[in-house]
Amino acid sequence: MKRKLLFGAAFLFVVWAATSCEKNCQTCKIVTRNTSDGAEVESNGGSEYCGAEIAAYKLANPTITNTVLGTVTKVECN
Repeated sequence: MKRKLLFGAAFLFVVWAATSCEKNCQTCKIVTRNTSDGAEVESNGGSEYCGAEIAAYKLANPTITNTVLGTVTKVECN
C-alpha cells in the first residue's frame, strides 16, 4: 500500500513539475533590424523558453551591431 501511495505522489509531483513552467515562458527569436529605421530585416522562427532557459539563450546570443551594413542583431522575447 505504501508503495502505491509513493508512486502516486511521485506521479503527481512529475505532473506538477512539468506544468509549472507554463507561468514563466516566453517566445524568443533572433532578430536583425536596420539601425536607421528599426525595420526588421531577418529573423528566425522563434522558440519557447522557460525560466533559466531564457537567460541562457540571451547569454548565448549577444547583441551584435554591424556598422558596415547598419544592422543590429539581438534576441527579442515576448
